[in-house]
Amino acid sequence: MTSYMQKKETVDRKWYVIDAEGKPLGRVASKAAVLLRGKHKPTYTPHIDCGDYVIIINADKVELTGNKLETKMYYNHSMYPGGLRERSAKVMKEQYPVEMMERAVKGMLPHNRLGRTMYGKLFVYVGAEHPHMAQKPEVMEIK
Repeated sequence: MTSYMQKKETVDRKWYVIDAEGKPLGRVASKAAVLLRGKHKPTYTPHIDCGDYVIIINADKVELTGNKLETKMYYNHSMYPGGLRERSAKVMKEQYPVEMMERAVKGMLPHNRLGRTMYGKLFVYVGAEHPHMAQKPEVMEIK
């Protein structure tokens, strides 16, 4: 018996909408990462980008459990001496909710060229509206 290897020309892509309102950040990010990688499909092939497009709405209303709002830190460095910038999760949620969601999902994707192409199929929006209605996205429920 031979195993099925999908080709990038034969990938059938769908569009999914995930509403992050009131959901934990990690659950939303892990569900989005699974959809972006294509691991929910029976035709999943590890070395092919066979994932779907994911739209995350209401990124500003995502929840963080425990003391993460005060204790979780996000770091950036400009590569200059003294160029370390650190922000708490509370600041990120209030001022940069899209970046917070994108970082969570990007960390769950492969860290190579394939992961960068998968990350390009992620769209995160602050409000409930998005400009992708023409693609007829399906609603993905998260428990």
